[in-house]
Amino acid sequence: MPEVLGPVGGRQSGERTVRGVSASPDVVIIGAGMVGAACASYAARAGLTVTVVDRGPIVAGSTGAGEGNILVSDKEPGPELELALLSQRLWTELGEELDPASFELEPKGGLVVAETLDGLRSLYDLAIVQGARGVRTMAVDAESLPHYEPHLAPDLAGGVHYPQDLQVQPMLAAACLLRDARAHGAQVRTGVEVTGARRDSNGRLAALLTNVGPIPTESVVNATGTWGGEVSARLGAPVPVLPRRGFVLVTEPLPRLIRHKVYAAEYVANVASSEEGLETSAVVEGTDSGTVLIGASRERVGFDRTLSVPVLQRLAAQATRLFPMLASVSAIRAYRGFRPYCPDHLPVIGADPRVPGVYHACGHEGAGIGLSAATGHLIAAALAGKEPEIAVSAFSPLRFVEEAA
Repeated sequence: MPEVLGPVGGRQSGERTVRGVSASPDVVIIGAGMVGAACASYAARAGLTVTVVDRGPIVAGSTGAGEGNILVSDKEPGPELELALLSQRLWTELGEELDPASFELEPKGGLVVAETLDGLRSLYDLAIVQGARGVRTMAVDAESLPHYEPHLAPDLAGGVHYPQDLQVQPMLAAACLLRDARAHGAQVRTGVEVTGARRDSNGRLAALLTNVGPIPTESVVNATGTWGGEVSARLGAPVPVLPRRGFVLVTEPLPRLIRHKVYAAEYVANVASSEEGLETSAVVEGTDSGTVLIGASRERVGFDRTLSVPVLQRLAAQATRLFPMLASVSAIRAYRGFRPYCPDHLPVIGADPRVPGVYHACGHEGAGIGLSAATGHLIAAALAGKEPEIAVSAFSPLRFVEEAA
């Protein structure tokens, strides 16, 4: 029979250690998706003893339904753009340190296009303020669009090219970072569901309570994606993370006809929207396997996984508006996932003073893959007591408490 860990200060009578988990890790990371994997990798590299737990298989949540975007192009100036720029740099470094082919890291760049001159002026205005914050941009007039994407519709007004945008295969990338964490001593345990937290007499975290027994630790990281709200409540430090459903269409394999991540100008507005109803905007990109991924939709319907044919038809129509040649291409499948949505569209990153020892790394909405490296880097710094590389106050979990007061 496996042993179950008791509280800090020794085992309670009748408790045994959890099989596959070290006696008392420095930190337990809850969630084996992309963000949890990045937190594990950076924390383990910092010399901390790390255990990753997940109630399901690795990358079974939002990571497994993601497109692998590492974007700066869709971020307006502010805290999230600073986080995205840091993450873009870190992903580039990871590509140099690890085997980029193993997770299909590709510097494909992004191309944002507008149908009208008014839309193009708005794109140029955004690019100017992004450029002042360190984003590399290049204005593209209508005549130059075929140089970037020969198969684009010929009547578009123009666009902006973002050479810093990257792409990864998200499931492979998460697995690669978990392998890196293991290489630095981390442990990974699936089938472990968090049920609560035990605190010591001073109110600090003393153990993580799970379905297989308590795990003594002084630090836990809530990296549970769309379940971040529920898990944070179980830890005694609730944050308002909600699911926002999205669909992706996948075409039959094709020759590499689409070179960049291409999306319509409306996508930026949809990302920043707080509407509950359905919103769609064309996002089209090719993959190494030859398939074309078509998105993106957003709607807040809880965890309803119902396949919506009207949404898929709408996505297909918007994609063929940008790339008319897709009208003769077959879609072979569709999948859906849930973005971890926060009301102010910013992730929750860092320590939660309400329960000392609890840290959050969730609520990234559709940017979790791209922002994961920076999130892991910042969490590792916080765990090690180091100063963060960028300002993190905008991501504090206490912002929601202050709003409710």
